[in-house]
Amino acid sequence: MTARPKKILFICGSINQTTQMHQIANELPEYRKVFTPYYGNRDFDLLKSLGALEYTIGGHKLGRRCLEYLSDHNLPCEFGGMLNDFDLAFHCSDLVWPKNLNGKPSILVQEGMTDPESVLYPIYRRFNKVLPGWIAGTSAFGLSDNYTKFCVASEGYRDLFASRGCDPSKMIVTGIPNFDDCAKYTVNEFPHKGFVLCCTSDVREVFWYEDRKKFLLDAVKIAKERNKQLIFKLHPNEKLPRATDEIAKYAPGALVYTSGSAEQMVANCDTLICKYSSLAYVGLGLGKEVFSFFNVDDLKKLMPTQNKMGAKNIANVARQMLGDSPKAYTPEEFQHRLPVNGVRPRIGAA
Repeated sequence: MTARPKKILFICGSINQTTQMHQIANELPEYRKVFTPYYGNRDFDLLKSLGALEYTIGGHKLGRRCLEYLSDHNLPCEFGGMLNDFDLAFHCSDLVWPKNLNGKPSILVQEGMTDPESVLYPIYRRFNKVLPGWIAGTSAFGLSDNYTKFCVASEGYRDLFASRGCDPSKMIVTGIPNFDDCAKYTVNEFPHKGFVLCCTSDVREVFWYEDRKKFLLDAVKIAKERNKQLIFKLHPNEKLPRATDEIAKYAPGALVYTSGSAEQMVANCDTLICKYSSLAYVGLGLGKEVFSFFNVDDLKKLMPTQNKMGAKNIANVARQMLGDSPKAYTPEEFQHRLPVNGVRPRIGAA
């Protein structure tokens, strides 16, 4: 009798997180694969039912968006890994850790940029054995230590996560799929070129403070100084009517896009303005002028490895954890493992 293929559970979240999981899954054709929207335990379910998670990846809105993506791409869904017969789990965020992952091999995959350390971050660091990670936002990403391996975007991020308290022995610099080849976004059909692009955030929806008026007026000033058209790309998790009304008031004449590929818009712009968005890395990777909440020199040190191999490298980590041989690369593929600075990323078990 032929042995049944090993089974892998992919825990998804935002579209960015979900597309990364999809790309990793595509590199693992020899395994059974199932997907699920983000989920947690009973406390998580209670908060979700009360609407407290609605503007997070645990809410109904983003959960539906994830399910629509899975359906559109004919990906098998097993909500919450309910059959509990998976051999390995991929997780997009350990701020919530489902109990059915305990005792199972697991891989945490970095999504992109993490939030700056919040006022609750020191409290979580001190009491992380009893407090949930989500109280500190994504600045607590990786601090649960519940995972077996942690795939990160760059050497710079490995150092950052280690400085926050993540176990260096668990981290592997693989690159991450949506940010390991910024050049690919230059091939697009977005109609505008040479403009100032302002990408808004959903910080107000997740209960952070933002002076949106100042942010908009600063964007107008930057565009005027460069004599460029100002274009806004709104975050999909925002309250769009409010955001568009504010732009009409404080940035009249600006173009507003509520959908479309933000990465392709970045590829066509001359100047990028954002706050906490990982899109800053696309801008830096393509040599754009970038304005960010974070220090741009610091972002350059954290820049995701441009190896075009993130999904393949992460897939090989899974194979090693499952006791299977890593996939051999062709010479052409191997060359793609060289990032732009000429230093090979660390691949395989740490």
